[in-house]
Amino acid sequence: MKLIRLFPLLVGAGLGLLTSGCSKNITANPNQTVIKDAIFVNPYPPGTYAHFTAENYPNTTKTWKNHSVLEKTNSSNSRININLSLQRGFLMLGNQIAMDYRVSSGRSEYATPPGSYRVIEKVQKKRSNLYGRILDSSGETVNSDADIREDSVPDGGSFLGASMPYWMRLTGSGIGMHQGIVNQSYASHGCIRTHYSAIPTVFSKTRVGTPVDITP
Repeated sequence: MKLIRLFPLLVGAGLGLLTSGCSKNITANPNQTVIKDAIFVNPYPPGTYAHFTAENYPNTTKTWKNHSVLEKTNSSNSRININLSLQRGFLMLGNQIAMDYRVSSGRSEYATPPGSYRVIEKVQKKRSNLYGRILDSSGETVNSDADIREDSVPDGGSFLGASMPYWMRLTGSGIGMHQGIVNQSYASHGCIRTHYSAIPTVFSKTRVGTPVDITP
């Protein structure tokens, strides 16, 4: 199923949007009221999906939950959609959105591959065996963005894999979903970093075999 990209259409006065402008070449009408510092007023009821997506979407790091749908969603009936262009993840029950949350996928040189997958492994406490930090013999970090396949460990030093809590593997090559920093889009080594406010729920509502669709 293609997930409909939800961007509410904000139409002028119908939604109470006020704008102001100025030009030194135009003489102001003395009978005209000029409104400065107009403030956007969200016209939708708080808590609704329309309200959530009306402002700073999709860039918000907030998570939206449809509690009535979320209660019915479990590891046997859930599925996940990751929308790369929106940098959003969706926990789904059928065609209904149970939860909409922020993600960060792979940067250009490690682009997350679109496609249809299934969760093939779940580990709540996981460290990467490829990416992390290289420490010297005294425990000081000498490389904070190391790839153990390319970067060498000094004598007496060690490699500390990056923490990836709530790991859900999608491919044998190491692509998966896990908790991580999502303040920047397209920032990972290919995995789908998931906001801390959403990942425990995603982890609890999925199982080995849960379908995951990654769309461009």
